[in-house]
Amino acid sequence: MRDTTLYQHLLGLPEPWTVSRVELNVEGQRVDVWVDHPRGLRWACPECGTECTVYDHARERTWRHLDSCQFQTFLHARPPRVKCPEHGVRQIELPWAEPRGRFTLLFEAFAIRVLQETTLQAACRILRISWDEAWHLMRRAVVRGLARKPVRLITYVGVDEKAAGRGQRNYVTIVCDILQGTVEEVIEGRTKRSLLSYFASLTAEQRQAIEAVAMDMCDAYIRAVLETFPEDGERKIVFDRFHLMKHMNEAVDAVRREEHRRLLAQEGGSPLTGTRYLWLYSRERIPRRYWGTYYALRDSDLKTARAWAIKENLRRLWEYRTLRGAEPYWKRWYFWATHSRLEPVKKAAKTLKAHLYGIWNYFTHRITNAMTEGINSRIDELWAAGRGYRNKQRFRIVVLFHLGGLDLAPVTH
Repeated sequence: MRDTTLYQHLLGLPEPWTVSRVELNVEGQRVDVWVDHPRGLRWACPECGTECTVYDHARERTWRHLDSCQFQTFLHARPPRVKCPEHGVRQIELPWAEPRGRFTLLFEAFAIRVLQETTLQAACRILRISWDEAWHLMRRAVVRGLARKPVRLITYVGVDEKAAGRGQRNYVTIVCDILQGTVEEVIEGRTKRSLLSYFASLTAEQRQAIEAVAMDMCDAYIRAVLETFPEDGERKIVFDRFHLMKHMNEAVDAVRREEHRRLLAQEGGSPLTGTRYLWLYSRERIPRRYWGTYYALRDSDLKTARAWAIKENLRRLWEYRTLRGAEPYWKRWYFWATHSRLEPVKKAAKTLKAHLYGIWNYFTHRITNAMTEGINSRIDELWAAGRGYRNKQRFRIVVLFHLGGLDLAPVTH
């Protein structure tokens, strides 16, 4: 069998395309395949499908194809251009590649699978492509996936901020579909405008379908929701209990630091030495190695132990099944916290009370940002694997590529 016939079968080229020449470079581990077509054919306009005669041919282009054994394989052709009466001069659609692509459809589909399963660096080594080529593939895949993404109604939205580099300005806003567990958008900044831009991208029907938005007590995000939903925005906000408990953890740590300094100054020693992280644990998650220290300190008369007990009892609020049961418990807890004579605890309790509407909404929607936090952990892994990203747009591409739930692969003929 001739090499041209062999590659005609390997490439699966449809008529009227045929392989006209094959060159093998053993030293360079490379195969170059030239593709041509008979003269005098009529081709369809890519815009309207009208059959037209050939106007001219574009300059020769090269596409990377799947390897032939260990040899890198490249496809060469001069794509015909037609002159449509309605749309003017247009290059025809090629059966092996998408417009402006550097790779054949089969190579793109394979490369996307590799990029999804491993790190960018490893994928480049496996596929024998450059970083720029890998980013080209990922960007095209995300653009393709977003174009195909159906307009669907999202009931519960999760919103959180994420660091995308060092400094206060290097943050992005992550918007997730809580029920589907997918990232819907990555927006530069963590301002009101950032979240407003996401809501503005939705249709009126999509905005109407949103029943609740889980978030932390970020003023910018709160204002964005209230501005988008002026009639019932306050009823749509659900403050995530993880972030609420974070405020209480910070209060406990502030009490510990002050008490630790006082004990060192007055007594020259402190039982709180080395216990910073112990007080951040919930009761049931304290590691076994800390049990002895924990039980001794818990039963002591330390202010830190009292602050920790107040913090732990707040967690019980979310165990109630209804708002009717939760409200009396909140009132008792709030009285305890604000009469504890622990200023950081009192301040945290008053902050929670000022945002009580978003706490009560939990008992209607029963949602948290746990899914968003899990996605953030996966984003951390992507950030570490990529050793950071050159800019926020590239960061957005990699997040949507891996976590957007998009249909990324090209349609192979």
